[in-house]
Amino acid sequence: MLIVTGIMNVAPSDLEAFLADLHSLALATRQRPGNIAYDAAVEDAPAGRLLIAERWADQAALTAHLKADDTKAFGQRWQGRMWGDIRKYDASNERALTDN
Repeated sequence: MLIVTGIMNVAPSDLEAFLADLHSLALATRQRPGNIAYDAAVEDAPAGRLLIAERWADQAALTAHLKADDTKAFGQRWQGRMWGDIRKYDASNERALTDN
């Protein structure tokens, strides 16, 4: 499993439009093969700061998502207006939170 997580920023004046556009992308993305979770949460609205959390079954699923037309169109629409630090992690020992 891959975990994609980090911080995304937009201008506070763009936050509402960004969230609406991201919501549309999320609805489609959650239906993609290999997507386990695709979520964002506003961490600081006045600063335009969001927390991003995604889980993917494997690299092939993530790559297909990144190459999808709607994902590329989203990136093009927001290019230069979003910035952040999003990282990808390999998870090979998944277990419940309370498990040792």
